[in-house]
Amino acid sequence: MKNKSFLDITNSIFHPLKSWAEQSPGNWNILIGVVGLLLIGSAIFVYVLYKKIGQGDERTNTIFLKNSYCMLLAIILCDLIFPKDDMWAIYFMIKYTLAFLAGGIYMAVQYKKDFT
Repeated sequence: MKNKSFLDITNSIFHPLKSWAEQSPGNWNILIGVVGLLLIGSAIFVYVLYKKIGQGDERTNTIFLKNSYCMLLAIILCDLIFPKDDMWAIYFMIKYTLAFLAGGIYMAVQYKKDFT
């Protein structure tokens, strides 16, 4: 019973996005383009912060480990929330975009805390 209500909540959240994307091929292409740019941008954000923090030592290894933990938690939460039936490729890209952003935000906070 609980699982059914959770499924209804996720469908009510993501159904408007699905209906908008399926209205025309242009909407679908806009959605793929925006999510793709966000994925590339967030991956670059993480890479830049990775290079700023520096090579692995005792201090940075814990930062990178906690960064990986934040990314894993974001992926697990997105797997629980996003529907698995329709538009799974878009949700897959959004999931990893959110994971990179979570890791990047964690590294940015740690970088600011350590170097300022």
